[in-house]
Amino acid sequence: MRLEIGFNTDIGRVRTNNEDACRVMSELSLFIISDGMGGEAHGEVASAIAGDTIAAYCSASSEDSFPWTQSQPRPDLSENTNRLADAVRVANLRIYEAALADQELRGMGATVVAAWLEGARLSLVYVGDSRAYLLREGALKQLTSDHTLVAEQVRRGIIKPEEAQSSKMQNVLIRALGVQENTEPDAIECAMLNNDIVLLCTDGLTRMVEDSEIANVLLESSDAQTSADNLVALANQHGGQDNVSVIVVRIAGA
Repeated sequence: MRLEIGFNTDIGRVRTNNEDACRVMSELSLFIISDGMGGEAHGEVASAIAGDTIAAYCSASSEDSFPWTQSQPRPDLSENTNRLADAVRVANLRIYEAALADQELRGMGATVVAAWLEGARLSLVYVGDSRAYLLREGALKQLTSDHTLVAEQVRRGIIKPEEAQSSKMQNVLIRALGVQENTEPDAIECAMLNNDIVLLCTDGLTRMVEDSEIANVLLESSDAQTSADNLVALANQHGGQDNVSVIVVRIAGA
């Protein structure tokens, strides 16, 4: 499949530094977005560790370069998906150990969403509230499930989705990289079709821009880079209260 790729990351209108990390590895069809947490605890360090570790792990010619795989492969997932999930586990451990080794880094952490395309199969692995979406035939679908307190309350029927939109607890994560020595990412696989569009993004986009607006931008933009640029611009127009990062991948066929 031929891919058209666009990406952008921006500090936004409120923050004083950008704690997001984007990694686009076109040669591997590997895409990673990580949102650092911690402010003075250097969230940008955590997100950089996440992005660099996952990229290195997935591009290594041999797993001997990373001898500490954390889990048995899931038989229902492909080799690429299992490897990507393992890469996220290793990234978690590296962030955790870096924070233990340096007092100034205590309290840092990160979210991550990573996508790896092999032919028509999309491997998707994530932790936290950075998201992946699929636009197919004009309809936008969220592929990931937020690891937040509010999202969990919605899943359990404690609050309604519309109440979640206005909750002051939206940014409370129940799972993130680097907070504990071990964490378990969610992993899914999807079959891609020609003209599909995959969007990876941090919550700096989804807190500022409604899903319907995101869909309109993806539908109306002429190419993937224009989509990415327009989404970032829209988040800033709506207030830009956080760093915002997006990767747009359009499946253009053979």
